[in-house]
Amino acid sequence: MDGPNAVAVSAEGFGLKGPRGWAFRGVDIDAEPGALVAVEGPSGSGRTCLLLALTGRMRPTEGAASVGPFRLPKQLSAVRRISALAHAPGVTDLDPALTVEEHLRERALLQRRFDGSLRALLRPRAERAAASRLRIDTALAAAGLDRESLPKGTRTAVRDLERIEALRLSVALALIGRPRLLGVDDTDLKLSDTERAQVWDLLRSVAESGTTVVAVCSEAPKDAVVVSTAPAEKAEKAEKTEKTTQDETDKNNKNKKETADALAEAGRA
Repeated sequence: MDGPNAVAVSAEGFGLKGPRGWAFRGVDIDAEPGALVAVEGPSGSGRTCLLLALTGRMRPTEGAASVGPFRLPKQLSAVRRISALAHAPGVTDLDPALTVEEHLRERALLQRRFDGSLRALLRPRAERAAASRLRIDTALAAAGLDRESLPKGTRTAVRDLERIEALRLSVALALIGRPRLLGVDDTDLKLSDTERAQVWDLLRSVAESGTTVVAVCSEAPKDAVVVSTAPAEKAEKAEKTEKTTQDETDKNNKNKKETADALAEAGRA
């Protein structure tokens, strides 16, 4: 569903090379605004790197991509401003000692500090607090995290959350910023079939509300826009790209030779 904030995501020949070789290569994407995009592939196939590149957190090596009106790699900072990450190890880790409430309040305060206008910052404290509560409530509802279902409500420590509850909290924290693109890593890691279905229902709901979603998974749902980072498919795409480039080079060299021969023949005549 195309919402007011949704952005299209596209890529052509997208690739990223690191010190140990290609993390991913030859990736093509064509996703409409409000789409649910599933990055599918085995662990270690570059799924997370692709997610970070599409959200402006890593600079690609070859090819190009666009997120809404912004182009990658030229406008990384602009893409970062309209995107958010959730459940990404090493990037959005939750502090196990903090409570759900502490995480939510901290994120709301940071969002108000860095995203609000000067006029908003100068509003009365009670008005600012009410606006923060509204943001938090809206994000929790969108993430499907029910306070009442937690052992101690929002005073529950992260260490006491079930895995799917922690994922919902991470999504809620990302949604506080009202992103136009949401990236979610390790979507179905260590979840039961029932929990996986619940998570995909959640991400569909987020997409339908007007936020394009890119989610890393081991197995994509049938209704998603599927992008594969499987090694065999990456190698095949890279081979085709290299073959096309070589064919074009051979053709150009042949044309140059024919032109040179024709000029030589004309000179002799």
